[in-house]
Amino acid sequence: MVPFYLLFPVSLLAGFVGAMSGMGGGIILIPALTLLGVDIKHAIAISILSVIATSSGSASAYVRDHITNLKVGMFLEMFTIVGALAGAAITLAASPRPLYIAFGCVLLGSWIALLAVGHETYHSGAQDGFTRWLELEGSYYDQAHGETIHYKARRAYFGAPLMFGAGVIAGLLGIGAGAVKVLIHDLVMGLPPKVSTTTSNLIIGVTALAGTSVYLVAGMINPGLVAPVVLGVVAGAFAGTRVLVRLSNQMVRKFFLVVLIVLAVEMIARGIRGV
Repeated sequence: MVPFYLLFPVSLLAGFVGAMSGMGGGIILIPALTLLGVDIKHAIAISILSVIATSSGSASAYVRDHITNLKVGMFLEMFTIVGALAGAAITLAASPRPLYIAFGCVLLGSWIALLAVGHETYHSGAQDGFTRWLELEGSYYDQAHGETIHYKARRAYFGAPLMFGAGVIAGLLGIGAGAVKVLIHDLVMGLPPKVSTTTSNLIIGVTALAGTSVYLVAGMINPGLVAPVVLGVVAGAFAGTRVLVRLSNQMVRKFFLVVLIVLAVEMIARGIRGV
């Protein structure tokens, strides 16, 4: 068992980072729990449960502020749920070392792709027919710029199957796969960074719920560890939402990039060392 005085502040930080980046708290929790001596499979199981708490704590605030695009979220959730069930089943059968490396590679690939773009890509022009039929567009008031941002999503026919893959990663690694989902929203579907982050927060909770069911049946979720983790990530998520709405889209992107590269390198190194 990890002491409460260590687990709670780590969970608080995880919730804050998860809400700020749209990635869920798992990107902090899994490295931290494994460093504290928790087996990586159990850390993944606890992490994916905590993602539900992170999503609940932050998504409600983003919906209230009318930044989250509910239509985009509900459409893509259908694909992530199926993927999460498949990913969790794979984790139960896998050995620990490849999980570390897979975790780091997913984050590193996301960092490289997002860095390569280097600018805001949200779409305000004409949509393709399928995305227009789904009515995947919206607007929100940006406090940082003092103006209303209008946008239109695109390429929903690519976003949907890619979200299935993100669901597999979420169930496999217990991270909510928010990094991948934000990337799909941003680069493939052309959503503004704040909408990408907030909509990801909505989707990861539902995705994590599907993956958690597999780990719960397998008996890999320890209530003694889960309780302080959930308390910490919910508190951290609420704090993160209050900070995000006051930042510019470019600041959100920079924060996202820093978190990705640090954790990607750390997890790949641990996988190679076999620690």
